[in-house]
Amino acid sequence: MLRNYERTAKIGRVLFMPGPFGMFAAIKRALFRLLHLRMVIGMPPLSRQDLFKWATKSTSLACQNLMIAAEALGMNTCPMEGFDGRRLSRYLELSGRHHEIVMVIAIGKKSRTLNEPPQWRRPLDTTVTVL
Repeated sequence: MLRNYERTAKIGRVLFMPGPFGMFAAIKRALFRLLHLRMVIGMPPLSRQDLFKWATKSTSLACQNLMIAAEALGMNTCPMEGFDGRRLSRYLELSGRHHEIVMVIAIGKKSRTLNEPPQWRRPLDTTVTVL
């Protein structure tokens, strides 16, 4: 079973490899366009930029699921943007060439003594128009 996963991983690495100067991506793009003439199939990420967008979106969805799971367990979460990615990468000993920090999420329990102000919402009919 593990050998099947290893073989699939090797095939995936080859399929997602953009190659030098994006050559493989250009060839794969042409191949997929030809396939699209015959059948309807999804377009995989081909270039480094496409792979980066795809990985960022997938990571964001995973972060969303992590936050929902933490909330279901009674914890509080807060996604954070605007952090110093280079400094955090150095602190976590990540390679700037191979890793990108998409999001930082604080997870914990709020203090029992916290006195939150009451929340209010605008009435639905002043915000939404039903057609």
